[in-house]
Amino acid sequence: MQIEEIERQQFRQPEDLRPVIDQCQPIVIRGLCKDWPIVRLAQGGGNGAALDHLRRYASGGSVDYFVADAKLGGRYAYGEGADGFNFTRQRSEMGAALDRIAANANDGAQTCYIGSLPSDTYFPGFAEDHGCALLPPNVRPRLWIGNASDIACHYDSFDNLAIAVAGRRHFTLYPPDAIGDLYVGPIDHTMAGQPVSLAAIDPDAQERFPRFEAAAQRRLHVDLNPGDALYLPKLWWHGVKARDGINILTNYWWDASAAGPDAPYAAMLLSMIAIAERPEPERAAWRAFFDHYVFRPDGHPLAHLPAERHGILGPLKEGNYGRIRALVMRMLRGG
Repeated sequence: MQIEEIERQQFRQPEDLRPVIDQCQPIVIRGLCKDWPIVRLAQGGGNGAALDHLRRYASGGSVDYFVADAKLGGRYAYGEGADGFNFTRQRSEMGAALDRIAANANDGAQTCYIGSLPSDTYFPGFAEDHGCALLPPNVRPRLWIGNASDIACHYDSFDNLAIAVAGRRHFTLYPPDAIGDLYVGPIDHTMAGQPVSLAAIDPDAQERFPRFEAAAQRRLHVDLNPGDALYLPKLWWHGVKARDGINILTNYWWDASAAGPDAPYAAMLLSMIAIAERPEPERAAWRAFFDHYVFRPDGHPLAHLPAERHGILGPLKEGNYGRIRALVMRMLRGG
């Protein structure tokens, strides 16, 4: 399986991305943001010049970041014991954190990594000077800054457009249905918010995690240079390597298919407490009902009736979203 690559000329407005989103397949958009000022600096003056340019936007304030010994190669992961990590979390003023990243690139004693910084909070003005016409104006960028790193394989519950700004990035991708072969860690004890694949970061994975081989045979590899973008649909697993001494990535998260404020992940968690430990035959019965009403492999559950008789199972945009939500909220309140 090969990942599709498309030149940026095909993408000029949000509507151009819709067919890609509907396919739920990752694609690479080469050179999408090659004209960004910070990307031009990275290509012409080096990654240090790009970092200096980013400093111009820094608003101050404190940030949390990861720090690890350089011998780990930036592979931030679990350490010994159930509660351990192989890195430390530290907090400092933004300027000092950026100074430390720059120093690490020169002396190589440690690696640092700052992730998921809302640009409007920490780098006001960056989004206005580095716009992306593919996305609605309310979808705002985040920044990821650090030394060479190897970020554990994880998923996002939002659509993701990731853009290499400075430094080269390598993504290793696995489809959502590989989850059972990835040996996923706990969902409430994570390194940075999302559960990670234990097998994908283990050099002895084939011995310790025998099912991982099935996932490995389906993985995709993507290399991004500054200005290149990767669109990742929701729930696609991805490990990310930043290859250079200084690396900057921008990403945008949004739910391109949301009908309202409620997230599928919240529905899954509620289903876990309501269904997961019931007897297997009862779980199978609920699976049939979920297929019929939610996943709909055979089409609309009331296709045999006229549309005017579909009730709250009619189109969500015609007020049924709110009606179903109100019904659920009454149930949760015990009403």
